[in-house]
Amino acid sequence: MMLRQVAIAALLALPVAAWAETPNIAPGEWEFVSTTTVSGDMPIPDQTETEQQCITQDDLEDADLGFIEEEEGCELLDQDTNADGISYSMVCRADGGEANIDGDMQFMGERIEGTVDIQTQSPMGELNMQTAIDGERLGDC
Repeated sequence: MMLRQVAIAALLALPVAAWAETPNIAPGEWEFVSTTTVSGDMPIPDQTETEQQCITQDDLEDADLGFIEEEEGCELLDQDTNADGISYSMVCRADGGEANIDGDMQFMGERIEGTVDIQTQSPMGELNMQTAIDGERLGDC
């Protein structure tokens, strides 16, 4: 599903301008669970996805570490980054539609919690997606 991919992509990868300080994330093997709820003109069932990822100390110290991916046709409007989290707003335009994306992540050492809210207008109608992300450190990589 295109919109779900946008939600996950919007959360997990654009290089962020250099972090002022290292993010409050413990290196190790992490599990991320995202649950997406869609409301609007077209009914879509809730979807849950689980992913595991190794995050190293080098990843955390790398100035290119980021949690937002700016795809072609998207523009990052606002971003606030600090050791304890990131919040951002962006807009994406493609195929006669527009998506407004607001994201917020909190870094809590061995846990990460966040949300991505996407509001879209497209030829298929209006859709609102809310994705909740929970991350937990499982142990060493």
